Amino acid sequence: MEAIQSWVSKNKLTSIGALWASGIGASLAYNSRTRSPLKPSLRLIHARMHSQALTLAVLSGAAVYHHYEKSVMERGEGTASPK
Repeated sequence: MEAIQSWVSKNKLTSIGALWASGIGASLAYNSRTRSPLKPSLRLIHARMHSQALTLAVLSGAAVYHHYEKSVMERGEGTASPK
């Protein structure tokens, strides 16, 4: 898990691009199986919207995790006893 976190940290744009591509692909695949009466252009707009929501959720989670990690580190440094 730590290896994945370090790779994502080093390759942020690639990670977000991969997330977008997977979100659009999954949404298009789902919409093609349901035989929805939407035009292809509307299906693409919906797929993009789903990708944006997925990306926003992941980035929000990463921000919350970063904030939590930072606050734990600050509390840990203030309470650590010197050796």
